[in-house]
Amino acid sequence: MVVKGRAHESYIGKPIKLFSEIDQVTHLDRREAMDTIAEDGYFELTFVSVGVQRVKCKIEQATFYLYIQPDFIYGITVPELDPAYKYANDAELPVNIGVIGHDSTELNALVLDFEKLFNSFFISEDDRFLSRPMMFRRADSLQKVCDIRYKTVQNDYFKAHVKYTIASINASVSRGENYLINGYILNQPILYTNEAYMDFFSSCFTGYLKEASTGKSSQSLQNIINAEADYQHLSAFFKEDKFLKRDTLRELVILHNLWQYYFEEGYNPEAIKSILSQIVTLSKLTDHQRIAHNMLSFMNKLLVGADAPSFSARAANGKMGSLQMFKGRWVYLNFFSTANAQSLREMPKIASLKKKFGDKLIFLSICLDDSVKTYLNYLRSNPKYDWPIWFSNERGLSKTAKDVYFVSGTEAYFLISQLGTLALCPAPAPSEGIEYRFNLLFKPKRKNTKTGIR
Repeated sequence: MVVKGRAHESYIGKPIKLFSEIDQVTHLDRREAMDTIAEDGYFELTFVSVGVQRVKCKIEQATFYLYIQPDFIYGITVPELDPAYKYANDAELPVNIGVIGHDSTELNALVLDFEKLFNSFFISEDDRFLSRPMMFRRADSLQKVCDIRYKTVQNDYFKAHVKYTIASINASVSRGENYLINGYILNQPILYTNEAYMDFFSSCFTGYLKEASTGKSSQSLQNIINAEADYQHLSAFFKEDKFLKRDTLRELVILHNLWQYYFEEGYNPEAIKSILSQIVTLSKLTDHQRIAHNMLSFMNKLLVGADAPSFSARAANGKMGSLQMFKGRWVYLNFFSTANAQSLREMPKIASLKKKFGDKLIFLSICLDDSVKTYLNYLRSNPKYDWPIWFSNERGLSKTAKDVYFVSGTEAYFLISQLGTLALCPAPAPSEGIEYRFNLLFKPKRKNTKTGIR
């Protein structure tokens, strides 16, 4: 995905950064691309997107959003920031970008059209107060208008955007949880990357576990979290709830609420981290494992820009190796296990990447097997893997590599800069586009000043 554009002359020489949210539960930003706006106002941002999503771009405080799809090329114009805005407290100040060459079926055009339609229903020129019954009627009327207006639209992301934006209006005026959850959540797919769906989900389930546990005399929610720190018990505690009988939905509600409770008094942060670690290990859903891992990374201060934790581990020759050995070099660090089939499928891809980038960065793999025997057997079976592959669980270590990187499962990826800081945490696996990141880092970029879309 490429965003090419021209910015107003007031932005010349300033960096423009593109961010994605690592998930729609934590809403933590991850910088995906950056460029410096040239003297002619031109810039170009490129990154790998595995699906449709909304991204945020910033030029200092000036901020705008763009809906992007994989393999598209977008051309945009960025106008001058409204001088009426006050530049205080590093607040994000919105600018309304133009999208070049788009047609009425393009996602950004559809979203803009819907926003205008939405505002015509709910924002009056005279600021007249809308009562709850009036809000209900207008939400229903808007849905009917949209059904007709967008009946030929095939974009599933946009259709969900409309549906759940209207649902959020109903939630904001308390239309009733039976109406909302039965109508929009139960027996519907979970749309993890659609911000309208996840905003509606949040409005329905923020604080839900506390309410659902009220009146249960056997045990309190706080006791299960703080004293037991047992995910399976916590999940079983809510299994009979009328809305949480489905395992997938119940687990996502638990994740959402644990993130909330981590910042509240009365809940033990270490207990919450323990439960999240169990979800990483026990969950059958990759999306939930990823969300839990993102939470743990934040809670354990494994943030982009922080110092990469150092560690020691056993090398193939039996000697101890240390991350400090690679000081001053970029390092692509991965954790794997011979019992984890997916992590093993990534190893040949790492071998291929090493052929291309081995002179630019160090590839370092950490085996998380319990047995040194299975680790050594794996090395003997794969003699062509010629980068450092170390064993984490060596006896005598007070903290292993797995411990200091808070790896809860048996697969994880990190990119460490030559300055010894975390550049990507977590980093994409080889199959998820890390090669693109390497190309950005180690290959010169040639600019094409032609802007457009698709």
